[in-house]
Amino acid sequence: MDAFFGGAAGGAGRGPRPRTRPGSDALIRLDLDLEETAFGIEAPLTVDTAAVCETCHGEGTAPGTHPATCDMCGGSGEVQSVQRTFLGQVMTTRPCGNCQGFGTVIPNPCPTCGGDGRVQTRRTVTVKIPAGIEDGMRIRLAGQGEVGPGGGPPGDLYVEIHERAHDVFSRKGEDLHCRVVLPMTAAALGTQMTLKSLDGEENVEVKPGTQPGATIKIKNKGVPRLRGGGRGDLFVHLDVKTPTRLDAEQEKLLKELSKLRGEETIEPARPGGGFFSRMRDAFNGHA
Repeated sequence: MDAFFGGAAGGAGRGPRPRTRPGSDALIRLDLDLEETAFGIEAPLTVDTAAVCETCHGEGTAPGTHPATCDMCGGSGEVQSVQRTFLGQVMTTRPCGNCQGFGTVIPNPCPTCGGDGRVQTRRTVTVKIPAGIEDGMRIRLAGQGEVGPGGGPPGDLYVEIHERAHDVFSRKGEDLHCRVVLPMTAAALGTQMTLKSLDGEENVEVKPGTQPGATIKIKNKGVPRLRGGGRGDLFVHLDVKTPTRLDAEQEKLLKELSKLRGEETIEPARPGGGFFSRMRDAFNGHA
């Protein structure tokens, strides 16, 4: 009894594979400043990629010639062989080695692309960066990737955004953060300061008695939300700087202030405290 097996061990073939195949996707990184990711821009990109050969228009053949049917497989792209085993006859099918499974050969390849139907080229594409895009996000440009072998349809081009570090601001989502160092006197007495935001200069009020680590929120001065709906906020974190070197006059003035405020002796802070304790402290002038 004879046995015939399909697939790798024989059976019906799948026919020749096409010379025209889809192209691969491409990925390119784009470095942007915070102002550019915040408000969006149109950026030109230089891309090295594969394009259709203009000499053969993707056919891979020299001008005036065409692919020829493979003599070894007769155009099927496959060759078969039969072996005798203890189970009977086993027929195996494999891609034709003469035409690499295409079913045709190119006797006269294109002198420009060498028969591939595409060439390496450099071109410029323009990508629109939406306002509010974040570091690490990707923008897909459909059909802007590599052209496939044999002039096949191109893949997509993905643009990955990389946001450069800013000198002043750090970003968390739509919010911006910055740190400002305040002199001890400005924190105690209060002050007005000018802060440069993404929109220009902002007047910021520091209230008297500001403590180290305090934060001032400036609404709607952060980054626009990517899908619309307003903007984030700007958070100004205040670091109070205590002087480390004083001249004689400054030291005298601080000692007088310490005496006036009754701060010459430091006592450990009492945890909690009841209502009457807090009232007594308030009348005694303790902060």
